[in-house]
Amino acid sequence: MRKASKSFLWASMLLMVLSTIALFFYVRWLLEQEVEEELFSAEARIESALSAGQHPSSLAPIIEINEVDELKTPFTKDTVIYDPSQDEMELFRELSTYKRINNKSYKISVRVLVVETNQILWAIILSYIVIIFLVFVFQFYLNKSSNKKIWNPFFHNLEQMKKFSLLSKEPIQLLDSEILEFSELNKEIALLTGKVRDDYENLKQYTEDVSHELQTPLAIIQAKIENIINDQTVTEVQFNQLASIQKDIQRLTQLNKRLALLTKLENHQFTHRANIDITDLIAQIISNFNEISTISLTFEKASNIMANIDPYLAEILCNNIISNAIKHSSHRKPINIEAKDMVLSVYNYGPTPIVNPQYLFTRFYRENKEFKSTGLGLAIVKKICELYGYEITYAYINEHHCFSIDFGSTKSTRKLSS
Repeated sequence: MRKASKSFLWASMLLMVLSTIALFFYVRWLLEQEVEEELFSAEARIESALSAGQHPSSLAPIIEINEVDELKTPFTKDTVIYDPSQDEMELFRELSTYKRINNKSYKISVRVLVVETNQILWAIILSYIVIIFLVFVFQFYLNKSSNKKIWNPFFHNLEQMKKFSLLSKEPIQLLDSEILEFSELNKEIALLTGKVRDDYENLKQYTEDVSHELQTPLAIIQAKIENIINDQTVTEVQFNQLASIQKDIQRLTQLNKRLALLTKLENHQFTHRANIDITDLIAQIISNFNEISTISLTFEKASNIMANIDPYLAEILCNNIISNAIKHSSHRKPINIEAKDMVLSVYNYGPTPIVNPQYLFTRFYRENKEFKSTGLGLAIVKKICELYGYEITYAYINEHHCFSIDFGSTKSTRKLSS
């Protein structure tokens, strides 16, 4: 609506300027023609009087009749003559003609005051401008008011679409419009949002069902394999094969859980929030890892990091980024974790930088195929950061891979406050 009003404004202004210029020159031409016609009419009457033997008296500076020796070409010009009554110089339009009448040569000069003509011209132009301006203002506000009324249902429906959520089961509230196109758009929006919500519910239910149904057979297979492994009749070759199968089942179980978690994150199913001290959570996770891992983890805390986040997701976020560093730490060198200025940084040793860092947070991407991971750990970390507006970055610094999460970025603050 603003763009339409602005286009109307500029088009009207351009039209007003062009029409004013055209009117100015046209009216001036008409007035000049009128002056010229008056001059020639006066000259014709003087000539007629002279031909009849009557000698009209000169009335300087309006009329001047002088006998001359030779005839010249007639001409018109503008001339300035002093007016003692006004004590100023006045502009006149002068016609000078040469006529031979009754064997005598005359120079006939007729003058008309043009100052009043210019005043009339400017009066017409100013009146035109005022009228056009008033019409323009009236039309502008009338057009604006009319557009506002016409477009009101559209903007209301647009706001409803912005507020549309798949988590809400209430139908989208749309305003009817007398405009046929808007009415058809409302119908399509209602159909589309209904279909999207149904598809979302079906997909959500399917994902939950698949995830739930997979857990039971995987647990049964896991238990049976453990029973077979504990059987003393199992040979060493069979034991190694069953141990490999057991690891694959554990990976499949973990993959199932992580895919379900990613689906829930994408569907924004985590709505609970609490103020979590990330530094305390990191200290607990490091303590747990130090009990089971041969790699040393050190923690340097310059300041506490507080985040408004779901406690379950906060634990997954910190656990995944630390476990990722442990899995990819070369030569079993220690891992350093820092908390400073609302930024959590995890450093692990690596002799070479990552070849394709742009794919780090992509699902199922593994830089080194030797590690049999699910390839979903960093994808989950990235998705959690996107959900809360945190910024996660990767850098290679002094032979160390560094993953940093900024919990206090502007984007994060803006999302949390909303």
